[in-house]
Amino acid sequence: MIPRYSRPDMTAIWSPETRFRIWFEIEANAADAMAALGMVPKAAAKKIWDKGRNAKFDIDRIDEIERETKHDVIAFLTHLSEIVGPEARFVHSGMTSSDVLDTCFNVQLVRAADILIADTDKLLAALKRRAFEHKNTPTIGRSHGIHAEPTTFGLKLAQAYAEFSRAKERLVAARREVATCAISGAVGTFAQVDPRVEAHVAKAMGLAVEPVSTQVIPRDRHAMYFATLAVVASSVERLAIEIRHLQRTEVLEAEEFFSPGQKGSSAMPHKRNPVLSENLTGLARMVRSYAIPAMENVALWHERDISHSSVERMIGPDATVTLDFALNRLAGIIDKLVVYPDRMQQNLDKLGGLVHSQRVLIALTQKGVSREAAYRIVQRNAMPVWQGKGDFLSLLKADKEVRKALTAKEIEANFDLKHHLKHVDTIFRRVFGKA
Repeated sequence: MIPRYSRPDMTAIWSPETRFRIWFEIEANAADAMAALGMVPKAAAKKIWDKGRNAKFDIDRIDEIERETKHDVIAFLTHLSEIVGPEARFVHSGMTSSDVLDTCFNVQLVRAADILIADTDKLLAALKRRAFEHKNTPTIGRSHGIHAEPTTFGLKLAQAYAEFSRAKERLVAARREVATCAISGAVGTFAQVDPRVEAHVAKAMGLAVEPVSTQVIPRDRHAMYFATLAVVASSVERLAIEIRHLQRTEVLEAEEFFSPGQKGSSAMPHKRNPVLSENLTGLARMVRSYAIPAMENVALWHERDISHSSVERMIGPDATVTLDFALNRLAGIIDKLVVYPDRMQQNLDKLGGLVHSQRVLIALTQKGVSREAAYRIVQRNAMPVWQGKGDFLSLLKADKEVRKALTAKEIEANFDLKHHLKHVDTIFRRVFGKA
């Protein structure tokens, strides 16, 4: 985790203090269940809770023990025994390390998902507000980076809103997928621990019971989780790239907010660069890169190996912390995005009316001209305008083949910008529902 791209709430989930606290809760809840089943003394289970509930686990002491034992869970249990006393002999009874590690990891991923879902809600709110603000602000739509037909800036943002609505649904599904608990013992047969212990711990930790765990929780769940984060990151990048394009000097239809005192270049005082959006493009690359090792973790040897462990110690914190930062940065960009409607109109007019070429094409075909001939006629008049020679409407009016099919008034009717925006309300209702 890089502090520059980290936020405290998400970072805290992955701290050693949080991890050991979750480990303790798993062990203590398991002891409670075992006590209820008569497997361990109830007084011992109570002592474990009483001593550990408010204990401050000594990270340095645990690390010291681990340097000798070469085993992180044993190091923790040894330290816990120093806190609890003789009753600690009933901790971890019949359990294996993966019961603690996997259940803890899933608790952390669930908590991380909750933050990411809240982040997405924040972004959705910003997108909705700005979309309605610019619902009818006309702008040029582009395909291949080239002027195509008119749209509105509100529709651009509505598209992003719809995409991040799907992102939220995916995050909710990923949270549900990974929210399982395993307290099944070595190779997952419950030979030394009752399945009812697992059920109790799962409920206490806000998880579902893993139907079958071969000592480890199946990693296809985690692959789906990190793949989801990668898809969400790609959506972040898609919107970031749009903003970067719109801020280009030659376009300049929108730009990131430039605060007083901000500086864009160490060399050129005039620069106002889309640095936040560029940063998001880079962060999205990182989040996507974590999906591949998560998928490679699915194939473990037999009932368990630990080839996944080192991977997850890295990608768990890094992917969630990075995406949390990116979503919040994007929400801030959208919230303060500076929009230039006049420049959008200037760009719309830049090609001398060529954005209406399809309407003219259709109008000719409706008058009996074949599509092939109509296309040839329209393109013949469009190409000089593309090269800066004349305007499209005047050329069409002077074209004998066009005038043979259409009157001057009929030609002019195809240059009405409102025609392209007549279904904006319909699209907004589809995206946002009825107002």
